[in-house]
Amino acid sequence: MRTRAALLLAAAAPAVATAAAVVLKAGGWELAATRHEIRLSPRPHPRCPDCRGEGGWWSEGPYPGGELCWCWDRPTRRLRLLPVRDPWADEPPF
Repeated sequence: MRTRAALLLAAAAPAVATAAAVVLKAGGWELAATRHEIRLSPRPHPRCPDCRGEGGWWSEGPYPGGELCWCWDRPTRRLRLLPVRDPWADEPPF
């Protein structure tokens, strides 16, 4: 019974990761994970009626410049991870 549960869990992990990636991309988010944090950064919404998924536009005139679209104006979400404590901190590195 435990072997079967372990196999089902191992098979479900890639499916869950794929589903999460699809949902994040459809909602206009980018997932980045490092050893220090997990970060969700906003991306332009793919079906935005104003910018058509490009995230903004360039203004014309004597002072051209770029403007961000409203669909990109969301805060970045961060989850900081605790540092892993080294069990052999007093040992020399070499």
